[in-house]
Amino acid sequence: MTEHFWGRVKLEYGASFYYFKKGGLVQQLIHNLKYANKPEIGLRLGQLYGKVLKKSPFLGQAEIIIPVPLHPRKQKMRGYNQSAKFAQGLSLGMEIPWSAALHRNMMTATQTQKARIERFSNVEHAFEVAKPNFIKGKHLLLVDDVITTGATLEACAHQLLTVPDTKVSVVTIAFAEQ
Repeated sequence: MTEHFWGRVKLEYGASFYYFKKGGLVQQLIHNLKYANKPEIGLRLGQLYGKVLKKSPFLGQAEIIIPVPLHPRKQKMRGYNQSAKFAQGLSLGMEIPWSAALHRNMMTATQTQKARIERFSNVEHAFEVAKPNFIKGKHLLLVDDVITTGATLEACAHQLLTVPDTKVSVVTIAFAEQ
């Protein structure tokens, strides 16, 4: 999974809980989390995976969990941010705080039907750090539901790494290889 980021953004570590296959059970799980008003899925998966990650010599060193933010309008439509629900669960399992220290400053089109290059340009300037003093000098665990091309996570990581002395690792519920 971390190979997606080689030469593009400096990450410490990366991991995914599941492998995403079109038409598979993980796709159904993610679909229910995002579109069927089932935020408890993200919370529970986060708790389960958080207990595993807490024991990791690499990812267990993270100090703050940061979910990929939704635009406020999109979050209002959905009722919640699925990545934040996953972050809350991870926080419980890992026993470290989570924070909405990253903000989505522009509404972008969904990434689901976009080609690889389009995904990067779609989110390139969509994020900004909302709480730089809170994350300064910390090892951050940036979390999202699914990684496909890595465009969204890369854009977020670039912004987080503008804060002095931060380190960023990435964790997702699922990894979907293209």
